[in-house]
Amino acid sequence: MQPCCLLLTLSLLAAAPSLLWACPANCHCHGGDLQHVICDTAGLTALPKVSEQTRLLNLQRNNFPVLAPNSFKEMKGLVSLHMQHCQIREVSSGAFRGLKRLVYLYLSNNEISVLGTGAFDELSELTYLYMDHNKIIDLPKGLFSPLLNLFILQLSNNKVRDLKPGTFTGAKDLRWLYLSDNEITNMQSGSLDEVENLAIFHMDGNQLSSYPLAAISKLRVVEDLKISRNPIKVIPDFAFQSFGRYMESLSMENMGVEKFSDKTFEGVKTLKTLNIEGNKLSQLPANVPYSSLQSLAIANNPWHCTCQLAALRRWIDGSRSRPNATCASPSQYRGQQLKDTGAFRSCKQPVKKLRKTERH
Repeated sequence: MQPCCLLLTLSLLAAAPSLLWACPANCHCHGGDLQHVICDTAGLTALPKVSEQTRLLNLQRNNFPVLAPNSFKEMKGLVSLHMQHCQIREVSSGAFRGLKRLVYLYLSNNEISVLGTGAFDELSELTYLYMDHNKIIDLPKGLFSPLLNLFILQLSNNKVRDLKPGTFTGAKDLRWLYLSDNEITNMQSGSLDEVENLAIFHMDGNQLSSYPLAAISKLRVVEDLKISRNPIKVIPDFAFQSFGRYMESLSMENMGVEKFSDKTFEGVKTLKTLNIEGNKLSQLPANVPYSSLQSLAIANNPWHCTCQLAALRRWIDGSRSRPNATCASPSQYRGQQLKDTGAFRSCKQPVKKLRKTERH
């Protein structure tokens, strides 16, 4: 072979990978071997071909109604996949098969109503899964079983109606679970058994009519709990006991709560933020953990300003925030601010217990 021909052949071989993996039309690519492929608003109706070396694929604002089995089997190197606003209606079983390195999966703001039981097969490294703002009604048993490293699951703003035992089987490392603004009427006993290590659990904006004590009592280390905007009238005894020594934030506003049972806050030791605005509360139990509270929202409740609320008034007097709240009764104090009313002047101060060294 002539030297000139040999050089030409070698040049063509060297250029072959780049010729084979050209940046898809209407997309932007960065890094060698198409490591980052950005196809946001590219008018795509079929998945583009990318290199096995591609790490990030951004497909936002295109049109992929159905993710069929093995849709991404040639994209084995993907770490981050963005598919928000893609008009996805169905994710078939095995849709992401082959993506064994995938860590981030964004499916938010689609129209997903069908999730095949094996939709997330082989995603053993997936850590962050976002599926909020879809139309998901049912979470099939075993759906999350392959997701051994799942840390964050965002399912807010869907149409989920029921949490059943086995829903979260396999996702034992899940720490942040968002189920806000669904249509959940029932959390069955055992539905949270596999995710007892949740640190953040948001269930606000659902249709629970009773506090799901049997399910929630399996949780051990919840730090942030939101159950706001559920029509629950009574919060039972020991509602937060199983994780009370860890809970720092509790949101229960706009629920129509009429009563906390006497032992509702039993075991709650580290609560810093409590929001109970917009309910029908007139009293509070004696075991509210005022000593740890830093922020307390209590407005828009029909407070009965008698000595039963004296501990609340003492907390307000010692607080920088001095929350707004008015007395609804007795009649002589109606409309007066809790922080200013004279309703508590005759109330006895709590007697401090003497330490053994101070006794005679």
